Parts: sequence; structure tokens; C-alpha cells
Amino acid sequence: MLAPDGKMRLTDVADTEQLLRLIQSIPSKKAEPFKMWLARVGRERTDETEDPELTIDRVMRTYLQKGYSEDWINQRLKTIEVRNN
Repeated sequence: MLAPDGKMRLTDVADTEQLLRLIQSIPSKKAEPFKMWLARVGRERTDETEDPELTIDRVMRTYLQKGYSEDWINQRLKTIEVRNN
């Protein structure tokens, strides 16, 4: 990879899936909270596969937490729906 000094450097890289698998394999009590979070998120996504409306609820909560108005969120979701159709 290109370093800030302009030289090419050898480095190890990983994508998101590889990093999450690596974290799952760490036998440390300090990694447990993150492993529990991964399990919870995995369960939520599985539940959303069974009931897609849960995904919309999660998106609404996330946008509201970020400070967007409900009108903006509804317009955003409509835009996505139109684009996908």
C-alpha cells in the first residue's frame, strides 16, 4: 500500500467479514462484549429476514437518533422505494 511518505509498503489487510471472524476467535474475556454484540446484530438481521418490516423500524430509529425529521425520513424511504422499482 502507498504510505504517507509516497513509498509502497507491505501490509496486512482484512475486509469486514475477515475482521469479524478474527474477533470471534479471540479467547479473551475482553472480547466477549463485542462477541455478544455480534451475536445480537446477527439475530436482529435474521429476524429482519423473516419480517422485513423490522428493517424499516430499525432504519426509522437510526435516522431519528441521527437527528433527521420524520418527514425527511419518509421522503428518503419513498425515494429508495421508487429507485428500486
